[in-house]
Amino acid sequence: MPLLAERKFRRAAARRRQSSGSRQRAVSAQARRSFSFRLFLLPVSGRQRPLGPMSRRALRRLRGEQRGQEPLGPGALQFALHDDDDAEEEGPKRGTGARRPRGAGKEGVCVNNRFELINIEDLEEGPVLNGERPECLLTGNRRRSQSGGADAKKAGEMAGKAAPPEQSNVSGKLRKKKKKQKNKKNTTGEILENGLEDIDRILERIEEGGGLSRPGPPPLSSKKHVLYVEHRHLNPDTELKRYFGARAVLGEQRPRQRQRVYPKCTWLTTPKSTWPRYTKPGLSMRLLESKRGLSFFAFEHSEEYQQTQHKFLAAVESMEPNNIVVLLQTSPYHVDSLLQLSDACRFQEDQEMARDLVERALYSMECAFHPLFSLTSGTCRLDYRRPENRSFYLALYKQMSFLEKRGCPRTALEFCKLILSLEPDEDPLCMLLLIDHLALRARNYDYLIRLFQEWEAHRNLSQLPNFAFSVPLAYFLLSQQADLPEQELSSAREQASLLIRQALTMFPGALLPLLEYCSVRPDAAVATHSFFGPDAEISQPPALSQLVSLYLGRSHFLWKEPATMSWLEENVREVLRAVDSGDPAVEACESRRKVLYQRAPRNIHRHVVLSEVKEAVAALPPDVTTQSVMGFDPLPPLDTIYSYVRPERLSPVSHGNTIALFFRSLLPNYTMEGERLEAGGAGGLNHNQGLNRLMLAVRDMMANFHFHDVEAAREDNPEGDGEWD
Repeated sequence: MPLLAERKFRRAAARRRQSSGSRQRAVSAQARRSFSFRLFLLPVSGRQRPLGPMSRRALRRLRGEQRGQEPLGPGALQFALHDDDDAEEEGPKRGTGARRPRGAGKEGVCVNNRFELINIEDLEEGPVLNGERPECLLTGNRRRSQSGGADAKKAGEMAGKAAPPEQSNVSGKLRKKKKKQKNKKNTTGEILENGLEDIDRILERIEEGGGLSRPGPPPLSSKKHVLYVEHRHLNPDTELKRYFGARAVLGEQRPRQRQRVYPKCTWLTTPKSTWPRYTKPGLSMRLLESKRGLSFFAFEHSEEYQQTQHKFLAAVESMEPNNIVVLLQTSPYHVDSLLQLSDACRFQEDQEMARDLVERALYSMECAFHPLFSLTSGTCRLDYRRPENRSFYLALYKQMSFLEKRGCPRTALEFCKLILSLEPDEDPLCMLLLIDHLALRARNYDYLIRLFQEWEAHRNLSQLPNFAFSVPLAYFLLSQQADLPEQELSSAREQASLLIRQALTMFPGALLPLLEYCSVRPDAAVATHSFFGPDAEISQPPALSQLVSLYLGRSHFLWKEPATMSWLEENVREVLRAVDSGDPAVEACESRRKVLYQRAPRNIHRHVVLSEVKEAVAALPPDVTTQSVMGFDPLPPLDTIYSYVRPERLSPVSHGNTIALFFRSLLPNYTMEGERLEAGGAGGLNHNQGLNRLMLAVRDMMANFHFHDVEAAREDNPEGDGEWD
C-alpha cells in the first residue's frame, strides 16, 4: 500500500512538471520562429545598417502589444499524452527544445489546443495494474473506435489529407472518441427501449394467462368512474375564474402581509389567516378493513375530544348559542360546535360567517384524514351509522349548499359526487335527489345522461320523479346545441320526447304544479282532463307527493324557457292521445304508483330536512315533524353504532335544590358538589373549575342587562301616555 501511494504521488508530480515544461517550450519555440531571426534596419546618419536581434519585450513595446497576444502557429502548442512511468523516466532528461519522436515508446496524443484535453480525459482512465494498463482495455478501445460508420471514416480521411500530420492524428482520435460516446448513448437508449418493450410483452402475457383481457368494447365506467372526483373542480375559484376572469377573482385575495403558515395543503377548502392557529383537536381517522377493492374508514375521537363533545351536547341542550361560542374559544376546531354555530349564524342572516365556520370544520376534518383515504378514487367508504362520520357528511352538504347559492354549480356538483361516493349503496343523505339538479345547472348534460344509463339497471332511477323529468330535459337541451352533428341532434331530440312521455305517464300529478310554478296557464283540454286534472295530484300517494314537491320546488325554473315549454306542450298532447286510445302502459303505471310509493325511507326525510324546501318540508309525515331535529345530527339512523356513550347526569329536580336549578339554567355544565363522583384529588380542581364557569356565566348575564332611564323617558314625554292619571 505505501508503494502504491508513492507511485501515485510521483505520477502526479511528473504530470505537473511535464505540463509546465511543455508550455514553456512551446512559447519559446514560437517566439524564436516569429521574431528571433528578423533584422530591423534603422536610419543612422543617412545610411542603414543591420542590427542584431531585439528582445521580445522590446518588440512587444514597439508593436504596441501586450504579453500573451503573440500570434501562435498551428504547431506552437503540442502536448503529448503518454504513460506516467515514461514521464517519470524521460521528464528530467528532456531539454527545452527536445521533442519526442513519433512512434517511440507507447502511443501518445499530440494536442494543438490545451482545452481539447477536456474531451480526452477518458484516455487516462481505467485500472492500472503494477504501473501498466491491461492490454485488453487498449485493444477494446481501439475496436470500439474503429466501429464507426463508413461516413465517419471518409470524413476522417478527408480531414487527415487537408490537415497537417500531427493535427490530423489528434483530430482523428478526437472524432473516434466522440463517436464512441455517441455509440454508448445510442446503445443505452436501445437497451432501455428494449427493456420497456420486454416489460410490456411480459405484462401482456400475464394478462392473457390470467384471463384479464375481455373481448368486445370496454364498458363506459372503464374510461373514468362515474363518481370520479376531480381535485381542480373542488375549488370554487376555478369556476369563478372561468366566469369572471382571474383578475376579478384574485384581485381582492392578494395578501397585504405575510400569510400564516398552515401545516398541510388541503383540497376541500383554503385556510384563512383570520382563523385560529391550528392545533390537533383529538380527531383522527383509522382504516377498518379492505375488501373487494373497497377501503372502509372511520373517524375517531380521543378522550379529550370526547370530553369536548359532552360539553357541546350540554350546550345544545341549553338552547343558548353563546354557550357554544364559549366552547369554541377553548376548542376552536371542534367540528360539531362549528356546524351548529354555522346554522345559528345562517338563521340570523350572517351568511359569510356561517360559510366560514363550515370551511373551518372541513379543514379540521381533512387534516385528520388517513394517508390511504382518497377523495377522488371513489373506493373509500365511511359508514353513516357511526356518529363520528356524520359530521363529515353534514359539513360537505352544507358546503355544497353554500357553493350552489354562491353561483358555483359545477363545484357543488363535485361535492355532491363526493358525498355520494362515500356510501353509494345506502346513500344516507339521498344525494340522488339532488345530483340531477346540479348537473343541469352546471350544463353538464353528458354526465347526467351517463349516470342514468349506467345506474338505471340496478338503481331504477326512472322511478324517481327528478330523474324521470331531468334526463329528458338534458337530452332536449343537448339537442339545442349547434356544435353537434345533425344526426346526434335528431337522435337526442327523439330520445328526449320518448322519455318525457314516459315521465308524464308515470307522474301525471306533476304537470299542473309545474305549469303553475312557471306561471303558465294550461289549455282547457289539459286542465279539465281526468288524467292531468286536480284528481291526479290528489290521488297520488303522500310519499310521491313529497318527492314531486321537492323536485318542483328546487328545479321548476329550469323549465321556464319558451322552447322548453313548446316542446313540453307537444308531448303532453301526444300523451293525451295515448290515454284516450286506451294504451295499456297507462294502467301499468297507475298500478306501479300504488305499490312503490307507500312510505318514504328515512334517508329521504333526512334529505328533505336538510334541503329546507318549504313545499317538501310541509309534506313530511307527522312522526317526523313531532320529534326534535338537531342541526348537527338530523334524524340519526335507528341502527347507530356507538363507539363511546355519554355519561348520564343526575337531574337537578330530584334534589329539589332551587339554587342549583337556577345556576344550571345559566350554565348547563354547572354541577353541585353532591352530584359529582368521588374522584380523589381531582375533586378540588373540578370544584374550582365549576366556580370559575359560574362566575363567567354570571358576568355574561350582568353584561346583557339593560337599564332604562326613567328620567329621560319623562323628558321625552312630559304629558304622559294618557292612560295613567
